[in-house]
Amino acid sequence: MLRAELHCHSSLSYDGRDPVDMLLAQAEAVGLDALAVTDHDEIDASLAAAERASDYGLVGIPGMEVTSEAGHVLALGVEELVPAGLPFGETLDRIRAQGGIAVVPHPFQRSRHGVAPHVSEAELAGADAIEVYNSRLFTGRSNRTAERFAAARNLPMTAGSDAHIAEMVGQAVTEIGATDRTAGAILEAIREGRTSVVGKRTPWRISLRQFGGGVTRRVARALRAAL
Repeated sequence: MLRAELHCHSSLSYDGRDPVDMLLAQAEAVGLDALAVTDHDEIDASLAAAERASDYGLVGIPGMEVTSEAGHVLALGVEELVPAGLPFGETLDRIRAQGGIAVVPHPFQRSRHGVAPHVSEAELAGADAIEVYNSRLFTGRSNRTAERFAAARNLPMTAGSDAHIAEMVGQAVTEIGATDRTAGAILEAIREGRTSVVGKRTPWRISLRQFGGGVTRRVARALRAAL
């Protein structure tokens, strides 16, 4: 079994704080095997992390978190930007056209751009996998709903820390029964449902700090753009 962090953000995300080397170092420190940096509608930092991952003894998985018309979708295994704002189904098609897999994160949390309120159950079930444990949920109800949805439809399940600061990388881990220690083998194992999830909730004080830091960084970037 390989242990992977499939959902985290670098400073390239509008609400992320730390550079990719800090994310990689944290992943190595907590004993992970693989890391996917999934910035919001950005891919350059993820590509850099995938290139440097071997220096930390990790498998690097390129990817991003795409803001579809319906909400967020993780694109794992893509190396070119998937445009934001496309319909949910077209977003999935664009990801698969690159050989990637489409994982829906926090699908039932409307406040964090979950897609479930905006797509049919059949459309949601068309994803390659469902994130059933996200560390940054305050109550856990949305996680349980996602797990029930995925289990009822025999969909592959993943977990993600959704870390926006380096020290939270590895809070939620996807254990993957990959045949080889490569990004391709990991993605194939996820497609086939050879996964299990392990995680713990991000402490509330850290979630609040991540949220507050994200707001501050968004305001600062908006002010710089206006100058």
